[in-house]
Amino acid sequence: MALREVLQFPDPRLKRVSEPISEITDVIRDLARDMCDVMYDEPGIGLAAPQVGEALRLFVIDTEWSEDGGEREPKVLINPEFTRREGSITWEEGCLSVPDYTADVDRAASVTIRALDLEGQEIIEEAEGLRAVCMQHEMDHLDGILFIDRISRLKRGLYTKKRKKQLAAEAKE
Repeated sequence: MALREVLQFPDPRLKRVSEPISEITDVIRDLARDMCDVMYDEPGIGLAAPQVGEALRLFVIDTEWSEDGGEREPKVLINPEFTRREGSITWEEGCLSVPDYTADVDRAASVTIRALDLEGQEIIEEAEGLRAVCMQHEMDHLDGILFIDRISRLKRGLYTKKRKKQLAAEAKE
């Protein structure tokens, strides 16, 4: 089976606000499984449904694995919401939907998130550091926000200009 395509900036579908999932069906389970496959293939540590063209409040993360090793333990979060955000941390972020760019982003240092798993059971997880940053990054996708929306207008403008030139060059090939 072919992997789903990861949408890339400036695709307008990345700016849509996602809809809550009213029922966890086999279609939703298949989507989550597909998203995990894409996340590991890219490779990444998180992927939100809008990044594969589905405007649904669902993301997957796995901050423990790497291409060099570590067990794959993906976590699926459906209809997630933060119940606590504390502290402050600056983290260099990248994104599968924002190719060839990283930037420092200010985030909460620790968070508590509430969501549903694929069985419809409530999950409550506390996270710090990379895992907290990843959760906030993926939650932003559900609200139509990219990490470049959280950097200075100048840096975002320079990236946008570079990306448009890159896409124009690719279109000529």
